[in-house]
Amino acid sequence: MNAKSPGSVEEPTCLITVTGKDRPGVTSRILEILGRAGVEVIDLEQIVLRRRLVLGVLVSEPRDLRRITAALEQAAADLEMHLELVRGRGDNRQRPRGRSHVTVIGTPLKASQMAAMAGRIADLGGNIDRIERMARYPVTAIDLHVSGADPHRLRIALAAEAARQGVDVAVQSASLLRRGMRLIVMDVDSTLIQGEVIEMLAAHAGCEPQVAEITERAMRGELDFGESLRARVELLKGLDATALDLVYDEIVITPGARTMIRTLKRLGYRFAIVSGGFSQITDRLAADLGVHYARANELEVVDGKLTGQIVGDVVDRAGKATALRHFAAEVGVSEAATIAIGDGANDLDMLDAAGLGIAYNAKPVVREAADTAVNVPYLDTIVYLLGITREEVEAADAEVGIITPAPPIE
Repeated sequence: MNAKSPGSVEEPTCLITVTGKDRPGVTSRILEILGRAGVEVIDLEQIVLRRRLVLGVLVSEPRDLRRITAALEQAAADLEMHLELVRGRGDNRQRPRGRSHVTVIGTPLKASQMAAMAGRIADLGGNIDRIERMARYPVTAIDLHVSGADPHRLRIALAAEAARQGVDVAVQSASLLRRGMRLIVMDVDSTLIQGEVIEMLAAHAGCEPQVAEITERAMRGELDFGESLRARVELLKGLDATALDLVYDEIVITPGARTMIRTLKRLGYRFAIVSGGFSQITDRLAADLGVHYARANELEVVDGKLTGQIVGDVVDRAGKATALRHFAAEVGVSEAATIAIGDGANDLDMLDAAGLGIAYNAKPVVREAADTAVNVPYLDTIVYLLGITREEVEAADAEVGIITPAPPIE
């Protein structure tokens, strides 16, 4: 007959919980006592919140429970901690199917907002197994490990609740993909950079209002992108090509973009930019940021002047999705291992093709169609969706001499 393994349904166990002011030696003292009892550790979790420690240890029940309990109580008293010991049987129940990571982001994040999100999780039969803070400043990001709820239904319900509460939420199925190398494909205008390059060129050409009106209608999905692009480029006819250099110097990179790229490249991520804008700008931008791949439209230049025409096929809504698939094949990853970030209607096919489509400060039609929406003005918020904390980002930066300004005192 096989021996019962610790944590089986029949096996008696003890859950020891220690709480109180954090100090060095608490965990080692408790585990040392349990070690002398010869018990096996089945589960162990510990958190420190505002210098308050919560330590939970699930172990096989010791032979001399009374003696071990007395020793643990004495240790807790010496450490000025509170101890609770509960007997039971077996390990934690196996977590149900339907495991997800739910990341909630707010500026600030209020208790009432978290209560509403937790309520929707419970409504769908989900259980919150673990909660972890990913960032406190400049946004608050909280990651919930949820089991027992269908990820698709959870995404729909939480997206609606997030809109009501004024917070951002991302729901991702728990899988190895979240830990693996991935390809991130980004839109450029109003995503990677602030503003629209074509409008900046139009300002130099003296036709900015006309171009801006066409751009807005295209981004809302009211106009075919290719048709609208050709109409806007036609308005630039005769503009001196030196305006491209002037516009490049005027570009403002979205806050957090460099941090996101720098951080994820350390983990082996690959980056691509796919733009309905112009290669004369995006190629330089890719080189500046260390982005691996770039695809955009090429403005025709003859005798130092813009002709008002595009060279070759337009990189439109379908073209962006095609570029994502091409770059994924070149990197050697599946479409499921890609992340797309965009804000306009011409990004919709790309967002749909990606394993995770993120609408970044996007138009309503894009927010509704994407897997998740981020509406805070910091592009490095994306790393929190991938399980990376702000503390880890800052620690990696500090190793190479990049110092992040200290957040306000909590």
